[in-house]
Amino acid sequence: MRSFVPLLSAGQIERLPSRAREVVEYRKSGLSLNHVQGCPLDCAYCIRHTYGLWDQRQPRALMTDAEAVAQLVGHPYFRPGATPVQLFNRATEPFLPAVRPHTFAVLEDLDARGLTNHVLVITRHQLRPEDCERLGRLTSVKLTVLFTYSGIEDRRIEPHPSEVAAASLRLATAVRPRRYRRIFYWRPLVPGLNDTDEHLARAAELCQHADATVFTGLFYRDEIAAYYQAAGLPEPYAATARRKVVPETLERRVLEALGGRTQLFRKTSCAVSFVHGLPDYNGHYGVRELCDICPVGQIRRCHDAHQVPTQEELVALASTVPDTDDLEVVDITDRAAVVAGLPHEQPRYFLQHALGFQVHDVRHPHHARRHGRADIGWKEPVAS
Repeated sequence: MRSFVPLLSAGQIERLPSRAREVVEYRKSGLSLNHVQGCPLDCAYCIRHTYGLWDQRQPRALMTDAEAVAQLVGHPYFRPGATPVQLFNRATEPFLPAVRPHTFAVLEDLDARGLTNHVLVITRHQLRPEDCERLGRLTSVKLTVLFTYSGIEDRRIEPHPSEVAAASLRLATAVRPRRYRRIFYWRPLVPGLNDTDEHLARAAELCQHADATVFTGLFYRDEIAAYYQAAGLPEPYAATARRKVVPETLERRVLEALGGRTQLFRKTSCAVSFVHGLPDYNGHYGVRELCDICPVGQIRRCHDAHQVPTQEELVALASTVPDTDDLEVVDITDRAAVVAGLPHEQPRYFLQHALGFQVHDVRHPHHARRHGRADIGWKEPVAS
């Protein structure tokens, strides 16, 4: 089958960093397919830094689209009709001219299989009318297009202007009829960089074109901080963090600026589920303080779906996927299950989505009112 970007040889693939060779990877918002890697947009904060792919600017494929889809649907974590899927959200931009044909090939393959899974496509690139029309012809998958917009004007940090994504959002809104949903993905918000009153007012206008809005902060990992330092970029924070950084005062300003203007959410899965009229597949309802900005109807929907699993149910489900032999259930409350013994995050995400219930790792406690975010910019943590 044809590949529209260069297809790497077996030797070239072997020389990639180990995480980059993992084409299917479970991330918090879904099982992520990334067989095309490389991006020329050069956003300084790109997650590619953490995969050893920052220097890969030309998109290249590790396999054909058909092989990638087969690997996805045959993966131990994949469940038809249940597992949320993310496409090209780790190492490329899905609507780059060379990548666009691969995006549609995967989407149309999944759709032709009659799958009804959530499929998330995140973009900051230019969409064309024919792209929107083609997306609108998908009839089975629950497609959500998330338009990444930051409003960052410092071209050293974000060379690709946010206005491109804003124009794509408006275009996607103008196309009718449409089955896909649109989310205004307002990120990364960084104090002192894109949080002036003018930035907030601009976001308040743009969110009117979307079915829902998600706001979130910056993943400031060690690899990203090292790049900022080497490139002489202004460092946004004095420390790095495993989770996204959304300081308390910044969140408060966002809620004041956008409250009542849009269906506003802190979590991606909350918004994606809402726009399709479904309960949150990440089970955030257990973390009640997250729900204080949610629509009443959505809170009711999530309440009705909220089921606390038993230890036996959790262990039995875990036994169906790899890397769970040492799983230990530490505690289960109405809020979340707390587990230990998992070697990495992926089985935990599987359990969380399969159960629709929060599953936390005892090594990474969640603190009240942090919403699973970094402690940077908040007062002393309070145990949840």
